[in-house]
Parts: sequence; C-alpha cells; structure tokens
Amino acid sequence: MATYTLTEMSPEVRNRVAGELQPLLFDLIALGLQGKQAHWNVVGPLFQSVHAQLDQIVDDSREWADDVAERIVTIGVPASGQAADVAQQSSLDPLPEGTIADKQAISFICDRVGMIATRARRTADSLGDLDLGSQDMVLEILRGLEKHLWMLRAQQT
Repeated sequence: MATYTLTEMSPEVRNRVAGELQPLLFDLIALGLQGKQAHWNVVGPLFQSVHAQLDQIVDDSREWADDVAERIVTIGVPASGQAADVAQQSSLDPLPEGTIADKQAISFICDRVGMIATRARRTADSLGDLDLGSQDMVLEILRGLEKHLWMLRAQQT
C-alpha cells in the first residue's frame, strides 16, 4: 500500500505519533456523539442555553476530530473512526438513556471535556519530542477544550 505523506518521518516515529493521536481521535468522536445526545435530550429551566452550548461543543469536537484524523493520515498512517472502534476504544462512559436534566447534562459533559483535556495535555507533552506539527495542533485543541471546560464549570456554581 502506498503512503502519501508530505513530511519526512521515520516509520517508527510515524507510528508513535499516530499512537498518541488515535486515542484522542476516539474520544473527540465520542464527545461529539455524546454532546449531540445530551443536546437532543436536555430538559429544564436552562434548556435553551445548555442546548446551544452543547451544539458549540459538538461542532468543535467534530472539527477537532477531523483535524486529528487528517493529521494521522498526513503523516502516513490510516486513521480509525469506525463506530465500533469508537465505542470500544473511547475512554468516555456512555450517557444515561432518556432525558437529562440541564444541570446533570452540564455535569456529564463537563466531566467528559475535562477528561479529554487531560488526555490532550498528556498527548501534547508526549508529542513534543516527536512531532512539533502534531503537538501544535493538539495544543490548539487543548485551548479550546479548556475554554469549554471553563464555560461549563461557570454554570456549576
């Protein structure tokens, strides 16, 4: 199979970088799905603002997932985003079935965004010695996750 990459990286480094990025990809895809699930099923007096905020988190997580997947492919490794793989490999616990009270939805998504931000920070640390391009992308994602985390936590007072 031919590899189409614009960067010069040894196969070992390429695989290590992809190995750091792939778990982040699984979690970002899962966040997008769970965020949409919460968006559809949120109820309560904060419905409108939580509903809109969840949509922004979903949009950002989908964009970030696309960036991570494209980076993996750019360095010459196939990206994995199949539903079964995401369900099996994501570190996020599933959301409960049915409607979700607005404060509970904030708490659930806050926990998940926080977990992924922690993963992104560890990933960025690991990538520093391997690939600055990938590290830069992950740092940008981390900044976005932490901004969402700040906005979610502000509602938990």
